[in-house]
Amino acid sequence: MTRTVGIGHQDFETVRKNGYFYVDKTKFIKEWWEGGDRVSLITRPRRFGKTLNMSMTEQFFSVKYADRGDLFEGLSIWKDMEYRQMQGTYPVICLSFANIKEESYMTARRKICQILSNLYSSYNFLTEHTVLDKKEQKFFEDVSVDMDDVTATLSIHQLSSYLSRYYGKKVIILLDEYDTPMQEAYVNGYWDELAAFIRSLFNSAFKENPFLERAIMTGITRISKESIFSDLNNLEVVTVTSEKYTDAFGFTETEVLAALDEFGLSDSAQEVKLWYDGFTFGTQTDIYNPWSIINYLSKKKAGLYWANTSSNRLVGKLLREGNREVKKAFEGLLAGEHLITPIDEQIVYDQLDTNEWAIWSLLLSSGYLKVICYERYEELGDAFREANYELDLTNFEVRRMFGSMIKGWFAETGADYHDFIKAFLLDDLKAMNIYMNRVTSEMFSYFDTGTKPSKEEPERFYHGFVLGLMVELADRYVITSNRESGFGRYDVMLEPRNKADDAILLEFKVQEEEEEKTLSDTVKAALEQIDRKEYTANLMAKGVPQDKIRKYGFAFCGKKVLIG
Repeated sequence: MTRTVGIGHQDFETVRKNGYFYVDKTKFIKEWWEGGDRVSLITRPRRFGKTLNMSMTEQFFSVKYADRGDLFEGLSIWKDMEYRQMQGTYPVICLSFANIKEESYMTARRKICQILSNLYSSYNFLTEHTVLDKKEQKFFEDVSVDMDDVTATLSIHQLSSYLSRYYGKKVIILLDEYDTPMQEAYVNGYWDELAAFIRSLFNSAFKENPFLERAIMTGITRISKESIFSDLNNLEVVTVTSEKYTDAFGFTETEVLAALDEFGLSDSAQEVKLWYDGFTFGTQTDIYNPWSIINYLSKKKAGLYWANTSSNRLVGKLLREGNREVKKAFEGLLAGEHLITPIDEQIVYDQLDTNEWAIWSLLLSSGYLKVICYERYEELGDAFREANYELDLTNFEVRRMFGSMIKGWFAETGADYHDFIKAFLLDDLKAMNIYMNRVTSEMFSYFDTGTKPSKEEPERFYHGFVLGLMVELADRYVITSNRESGFGRYDVMLEPRNKADDAILLEFKVQEEEEEKTLSDTVKAALEQIDRKEYTANLMAKGVPQDKIRKYGFAFCGKKVLIG
């Protein structure tokens, strides 16, 4: 009998009691325990089963679930008698930071304190036992939403002590989505304050804690050691390029094919692979996005499921406000090219505005990019050459998601951008100028180009504009930018997919007032550059006649633009 697909359930007991569709990941419990690592940080993209696996781990080890072996019957872990005997035998502290998405430090701190206070409330029975002396009773009572920093940052450490003494066993600590508040802190500008608070909390909970048996933290990113893990030397970090737990999060191709067969969808295997395959963990390839697969099994049609599950604010901010090199690289990814770049999996948030590696590293850890291949580090005397990674967009769903995101960038200009596109296709130069000046007035600041006119402003705008063209006109044109043709590199080329359409070349130029008195002079210089450097050469080599190639010069002076 086909199982029911329950969407959105992250509690292991709920899934098992109701017989909902579930892919057995209990092998993770054994793999983690036998690995022997005291504190494990495991990073995986969002919606990849981290929370369900943490719930599964809690309910396997926690004394609260003693004699609940029924939850694990029929699963791989229950075949091992040694592990059967371990079920329900440890005190477990389990908490999640997944919902801490605040706009200020004070509200974020207050929400963390509320989570810690609720945690203490679940162990109120300790206050009625002789395990606590009077001072500890007082500390227990002081844990509240309004507690001071000392009490808050010591709270997990102290609770570990109380539980360890009560049960006669060291504790297991499980912290899910540890980095969610840190991402929000970066986006909203209170990183330093929250990092100091979290650093102190983690140090007391995971390092200076003699009552700790083992711990797991999960998240999307590996935040740099210097930021919040500076004192944590016992941390085993498992990222998307590591070889540990490669099939514990996400669905393998074998698991997906079995699910499709169970639901009578075997004929859809190729469509599902195109949309949702592509994730790679360590050397394990063909990992599928579990959230999208579950939704596909439920709705029996492809769609943007994973991409629409949460805000992509940080990713959108980094790409929209990134420098021209970031936008150019992303243009290539959208065009189907691979990106070759060094990667540092330690995300240094305060470098995201200036370091391209940090941006690509974040996109990789978040699941938007996948590793095609990579080089080993090479020793060069006393130094090392950074390893280059070859990266690509993960799959069709991710590509579609970015298309929707880029369309959203231009939504603030209302109909003007779409009217420009219509005029552009019709070769209506007058209308193009009217609408483009309205678009640039809105979009220059949106692409974080500052307030003072500079050469960088039009560069940033034009690469953002090209991304918009690539999304809007991808079905009609092959759009490329900054490629060699003739005796130089053109700015933008639109090669028609239908031979009946014209090919189009665009050249962007900032007015050089010493040489060009008016924007008309700048337009003329841009058009002369197209001809002088023979940018039409590639098109003509493909059989496009000269009379089917349109050329436009875009002249900029501040936010003013003239097209000719």
